[in-house]
Amino acid sequence: MKKRFITRKKKRFRGLKIFFFFLLFVFSLFFSFYILNKSNIEIDDKGLVQLLLNYNDNDANKIRKKIKSFFSVPSALLDNDYFEYVVPVSKNDDLTSSVDASSVDASDKKPLIYIYNSHQGEEYASSTLAEYTVAPTVMFADYIFQDVLEKNNYKAIVEEASIKEILNMNSWKYAYSYMASRVLLEDAKNKNPSLKYFVDIHRDSLEKGRTTIEIEGKKFAKTIFLIGLENENYEENLSFTEKINNLLNEKYPGLSKGIYKKGGPGVNGVYNQDFSKRAILIEIGGYENTPSEVLNSVLAFSECFMEVISKDES
Repeated sequence: MKKRFITRKKKRFRGLKIFFFFLLFVFSLFFSFYILNKSNIEIDDKGLVQLLLNYNDNDANKIRKKIKSFFSVPSALLDNDYFEYVVPVSKNDDLTSSVDASSVDASDKKPLIYIYNSHQGEEYASSTLAEYTVAPTVMFADYIFQDVLEKNNYKAIVEEASIKEILNMNSWKYAYSYMASRVLLEDAKNKNPSLKYFVDIHRDSLEKGRTTIEIEGKKFAKTIFLIGLENENYEENLSFTEKINNLLNEKYPGLSKGIYKKGGPGVNGVYNQDFSKRAILIEIGGYENTPSEVLNSVLAFSECFMEVISKDES
């Protein structure tokens, strides 16, 4: 009788131990997620470029130092596969080194170009660096574009305010992203009346086979332009976009998939292009494109964009 009582007591004690262990496990999970969420650990796209350039692997040191000696962030990128700097295929010299950076100072100029992303969270393929498996977003392209522009004496602003925060503050769904970016557009224009060109950079959702092209041995992320037909500026925006698109395919045959015109019931049809007669929306690559492929395309687009606006300004 006494033995049976002791056995029951042991079983009850064992059950309590399992129960408390389970509670402790659940609490530790909750606490861990809470701490991580509160700490808001993240690596932004500008930081990712610096992170790649400061990669400490001994095998990459020589290439890393060489890149650092020639280029300043963020236009300098390490190739996603081979730790090489990828330059565009062009009849002209490499854009990032075609102008002596020491003789160019865009800092004293008024900003002319505004670069933003209505869909900031759109990602490209993640880096193959085991330590930093971070997927760069479309803002990665913004910083490269800005750097090339400023190296060529065009002052540009990259919008870094969070679209997601504006959506949350107004209890708007993701579909209202263009309304959120409109808030930032208006604020930027109020603060910088000199702004004339507005570039909304996106990423396509198609698979890699449909978003990649090889030109003279280099891989590029294909581009496509989008024009909304539901605003009074669309003809002038279309004309401006056509100049860039045509030049892009002239210099890099097949890189641009053309201009997609959207209008009619059930679509946005505006995309904030009523804001300016020089507002464009470009999609660069897709979710499977690597940073190096995106880099090539951004450099190509930058070259054509600058050529068009130089004529536009003169």
